Amino acid sequence: MKKDHLRYLVVPLLISLLTITGLITSGNLISETKFEVKNLNQTKNSVALTKVLEYDTVKTYNSKIPTGVTITKEEGHNGLAYVDEENNEQIIESPKNAEIEIGTGDKADYVGKMTGYGADCAGCSGAGTLACKTENGSYYSLTRDGMTYNDDEYGEVRIIAAALDKFPCGTIIKVDNPNLGTFNAIVLDTGSAMKNAWESGIVHMDLAYVTETDPAIHLSTSSNVKYSVQRWGW
Repeated sequence: MKKDHLRYLVVPLLISLLTITGLITSGNLISETKFEVKNLNQTKNSVALTKVLEYDTVKTYNSKIPTGVTITKEEGHNGLAYVDEENNEQIIESPKNAEIEIGTGDKADYVGKMTGYGADCAGCSGAGTLACKTENGSYYSLTRDGMTYNDDEYGEVRIIAAALDKFPCGTIIKVDNPNLGTFNAIVLDTGSAMKNAWESGIVHMDLAYVTETDPAIHLSTSSNVKYSVQRWGW
């Protein structure tokens, strides 16, 4: 149940204008906001009652988000109302509810190895067409579209190959590589090395590059990479 915070303010009531100064709180942040409300009474000193209208937090549970991960979809903020001379509550600003998604999906964190590959790797077609289709059902090509993907939720992310039996197409993973730092990546490809590793209980992912001659490709190789799933699949 909401708790209303009440504050009494002594303010002058002007012939054409009543200015109410209220305090709106949001988390630990307190800001002073001035509001103007029309009033036709004669000028006099009066007591105005202001009330903070607290926002609610709307929670949804998503099995595509790992357990322990919470995503804020919309920030909330409080509203403000006052009681006029006829004892009627007048809304100055309505509250805006916060919206969060709470993960109920599988375990999120793994430690494994990473390598890098290009569209022109040994045994590859050279066209760079990835094993996974995008969310809208189209094919993605490293040579045509590049080594990053623009996800609707996470923005521009790197492309990785993984064992699709465990990490389905569209899975978003936060990668912490000792050589490359921390970045988000999306599973859009796979390979026999990834599949065989997972069958042995090892997480092995391959970071995509446009070409094997990219001078940065060797930096991806590490046996101590942390993987944290942010979203399972599309």
